[in-house]
Amino acid sequence: MAETRPVVSVYSPEGAVASTTPLPAVFNAPIRPDLVRFVHTNIAKNARQAYAVNMKAGHQTSAESWGTGRAVSRIPRVQGGGTQRSGQGAFGNMCRGGRMFAPTKTWRKWHRKVNLNERRYAICSAIAASACPPLVMARGHVVDAVPEMPLVVDGSVEGSVAKTKAAVALLKALGAEADADKCAASKKLRAGKGKMRNRRYVGRKGPLVIYEDKDAELPRAVRNLPGVDLCHIDRLNLLLLAPGGHVGRFCVWTSGAFAKLDALYGGVGVKSELKKDYSLPRPCMLNADLARLINSDEIQSVVRPAEKDTQRPKAPKRNPLKCLDAMLALNPYHEVHRASEMRAAKAQKKAKQAKVDKNRKAASKAFYEKACVEGEVTI
Repeated sequence: MAETRPVVSVYSPEGAVASTTPLPAVFNAPIRPDLVRFVHTNIAKNARQAYAVNMKAGHQTSAESWGTGRAVSRIPRVQGGGTQRSGQGAFGNMCRGGRMFAPTKTWRKWHRKVNLNERRYAICSAIAASACPPLVMARGHVVDAVPEMPLVVDGSVEGSVAKTKAAVALLKALGAEADADKCAASKKLRAGKGKMRNRRYVGRKGPLVIYEDKDAELPRAVRNLPGVDLCHIDRLNLLLLAPGGHVGRFCVWTSGAFAKLDALYGGVGVKSELKKDYSLPRPCMLNADLARLINSDEIQSVVRPAEKDTQRPKAPKRNPLKCLDAMLALNPYHEVHRASEMRAAKAQKKAKQAKVDKNRKAASKAFYEKACVEGEVTI
């Protein structure tokens, strides 16, 4: 949010402070870069012209598929003979001389409708961002010598500055000469086919001069400076206030245009005079410094003190199927069940051992009796 100040200095054409003027309320509007980018993207599409390839392109040949059974693909093939073109594939986008995939049409949806309130919100955000020096410098403007943001010049320049030489002297007196010179030095050839389409050169954006008088001489003096744009206060344009969808354009206001902002956008609790039933957007938070709010004495005096971390370190996870203590914690009856199983296993083992002993004893007796019968053992 732009810094709130009661008045702004108005500078004379020589660069001296001539008077002061109240700061319009629109400079306190919320800065929404996301909304500005969205509105700018859609508004910029409304200047496009429809284009399309020829409807017959790629189909102006006699071609027919050979069908199946000839060990070639079923793409249509040029008929006739006697040339290399005969038998070559046609029509498809993968073929030489074929049509493009999904040919462009003139009935594409070229234009976009943007809600009026969104457009106004975006313009308010762009105006508020133009008074924030960090955002202006982040956008690339050279404003080290500019005495104040927003920069307001006396309205007499609209009629007195009629030559480009006088406009250059005015920008120099206001500290905006470096930004204008940067734009003049940035003029370069465009990379691409745009060189053949009446947009041969590209350059950076410089100051935006916003004036009020429709018959002023100032536009004639400034319009030939590279990178310097002009805009009437009644026709504020987001494409000029935020080129490329980036907030922070360096603006030079005339005093008449600056004073008209309150009538255009209204103020705190005051609706606009020139826009029907329109009020300025209000920020969700008056103070965006959340850390400062939390650490303030007013809030810290009523919040509970921070609790000490008394939690013991977390014990490693144990498998209940392998650890008896973990299983007993989950199922205390497991000890009774385990003892019963152990008794049953012990009894089963004892019975098995008794059966083995019995079998061994019976086998030994049978062997002894057999030996007695055969006479190998004497009783």
